[in-house]
Amino acid sequence: MRAVEYQGAGGPEVIRIVQRPRPEPGPGEVLIKVAAAGLNRADVQQRRGVYPPPPGASDIPGLEVSGTVAEIGPNVSGLEVGASVCALLAGGGYAEYVVVPVGQVLPVRAGVELVDAAALPEVTCTVWSNLFMNVRVTAGDWVLIHGGAGGIGTMATQLVAAFGAHPVVTAGSAEKLEYCRGFGAVAGIDYRRDDFVERMREISGGHGADVILDVVGAEYLDRNIRSLAFGGRLVVIGLQRGSKAELDLGLLMSRRASVLGTTLRARPAEEKAQVVAQVAEHVWPLIEAGVVRTAVEARYPLEEVAEAHRHFDSGRHTGKILLTM
Repeated sequence: MRAVEYQGAGGPEVIRIVQRPRPEPGPGEVLIKVAAAGLNRADVQQRRGVYPPPPGASDIPGLEVSGTVAEIGPNVSGLEVGASVCALLAGGGYAEYVVVPVGQVLPVRAGVELVDAAALPEVTCTVWSNLFMNVRVTAGDWVLIHGGAGGIGTMATQLVAAFGAHPVVTAGSAEKLEYCRGFGAVAGIDYRRDDFVERMREISGGHGADVILDVVGAEYLDRNIRSLAFGGRLVVIGLQRGSKAELDLGLLMSRRASVLGTTLRARPAEEKAQVVAQVAEHVWPLIEAGVVRTAVEARYPLEEVAEAHRHFDSGRHTGKILLTM
């Protein structure tokens, strides 16, 4: 089968399409014939040599796919060969076939194209696990979402709004902020021009953010804490601008606030299965009803995977970029 390798660490020039043996499903696994794979920041960080796959995971990049079930391993029930599915992976998605634990597989429902379904597993599982399982966003909360125009940001905005909370986003241009409003953002902050601490206070009537979803990391730590309401929760899921910063514990304590850092990729299969099950229960009905939708900007054939990475690296994209097989 065709698959993608990174031959060294660096820019898109290290990407190669190679031939690999087709994997075989073991107990509790299914083999998926891939229709499309989502391009995520983790794939880019792996390419740059700063985010290696977790132990036991494939070195092939790709954390989410859509496709059809090609083969079922022992001790698998509830799926049939030929079923349209999408799946959350620890790696291996940039290939024509991938093996996945059955607990990480989701059905593709009516109203979602098979290719576009590849844009759903990573963002829905990341957002649901962090905002709703970990810090329990509830109706009426003010939620500040950094990187609002990206795949995570657009999904977070939609889900926060769907459950009655108030999503406020940051983005780097007026055009991106307008794009975010199309997904339900009640307000937007241009981080290149405005102080998001001050603007968050203004937007919320002096209350501040009950929850912040942060993909930036160290550079935003102090300002994030200053943006929180009393009892606020900061969730850090990305380190785009550094991993080390000084934390004013007095400020944190005075806010009675908490900071949580998480990753999804390296979690055990059992934990991922729990997240996927909750997504199926709580998020999939919203997608079927049209309340939540995919945000796909571009689709590249596998042969143009390097160009897809250049598009991502430019920072100009909104929503998701997909690779099609």
